[in-house]
Order: sequence, then structure tokens, then C-alpha cells
Amino acid sequence: MRHRKHNHQLGVKSAHRVSLVANLSCSLIEHGRIKTTLAKARALRPAVEKLITLAKKAHGSEDSARKMHFRRLAIARLRNKKAVAKLFDELVNQFVARKGGYTRIYKLALPRLGDAADMALIEFVEEAPKKKSKKKKAPSKTKEPQESIIEKDTSEKEAKTVDDTTENTPVETSETASNIEEAGKSKKKAKSPTKKAGNKSEEASTSAKDSSGKESKDDTADDSSAEK
Repeated sequence: MRHRKHNHQLGVKSAHRVSLVANLSCSLIEHGRIKTTLAKARALRPAVEKLITLAKKAHGSEDSARKMHFRRLAIARLRNKKAVAKLFDELVNQFVARKGGYTRIYKLALPRLGDAADMALIEFVEEAPKKKSKKKKAPSKTKEPQESIIEKDTSEKEAKTVDDTTENTPVETSETASNIEEAGKSKKKAKSPTKKAGNKSEEASTSAKDSSGKESKDDTADDSSAEK
């Protein structure tokens, strides 16, 4: 009688079954989630959880001999030293706080093509911490201190005032030039009557001189005639 001695036969011999479970366990440890048939996932679940229990025992013990013993037991079951190293060194930290139930199974809706076998996903309950990929950051603009910002503002204001003065100066110069020209013209106009008066006085003086010269000549001529 085989009461309460259920075993996942999977339709193969024992050697084949042990190898199959070992390979599936290594794939699950490496990837964290695998897709397989529902029967294989149910056969894999207790085997993987027993390996995680061995890793927790090795992690909790302080004796190096016991740690090595548990590691060798896991190597005998998995037949892959890299998978055992990853389980005992990295993944065990996820399950230290849990007391069981390290995996979960999701039954998929679509069966496998060909034989219509039920498919399922099996994964660890606790997700492994992903390493952050180092992305090259774009050269960000460095924050300038407040003093430099204040200096920039003042320099911009000064530049604006200089521009305003330069824009206003040509208008002022043109206005002053026009005022100067008008003043010069008015001065010329004021000076011109005086020049005319001076010219008239000069002409009068020259005419008086000419008349006096003529009179003197006439007098001398009269005197000379009288003496004769």
C-alpha cells in the first residue's frame, strides 16, 4: 500500500526525473522565473524549497564545517557549482525573514501546442534586488552661487542703462547741433547790419576825403592863378 507516499513520477524513470528536477532548479535559480508544464512546476517546487532551506541553515550557522556540509549537499542535488554559489551567497538573503513558501506557481490559460499540456510559470516570491545600471549623465548645468547671480543681474542692468544713454545721445547731439546752427545764423544776421553801417561810414569818409582833396586842389589852382 502506498498511502501518503505521493511522488511526481512525470512518466519517466527515476534517474531521468532527478536530472530533470536538477536542471529546472538551476534554471530557476539563474533566471528567477521559468515557464514549464504544470506537472513539472509542481514537482520542482518542493525540491527548490528544500535547497533554499539548506542555504538558510548554512547562512545562520557560524561553523564553517557545517556551512561546507550544507553546500556539498546542495551540490549533490543540483550538480552545478555556479548555481549553488549564487543560491548560498546572493539569493539566501531574500529568504532569511521568511519561514516557508519561497516559490509561487501561476497556471497559464493557453495550453502547449502539440500535446495540449497545461503550462505554468514558477518564480521566487521575493524578487532579487536589481543592480542599477550606471547611465552616463548628461553634463548638467552647475548651480551658480547667489553672489554670482546678483553680480550678473547688476551687470545686465548697467548694460541696459548704457544702451539707453547711447540711444538717447544721438538725438541730443542733433538737437544741440541744430540749436548751435540757429544761434550762429542769428549772430550772423545781427552782425550784418553793423557791417553795412561800417561800410556806409567808410564810403562817406572816402567821399569826404575825395571832396576835400578836390577843394584843396581847386584852392591851390585859384591861388596860383591869382599870383600870376
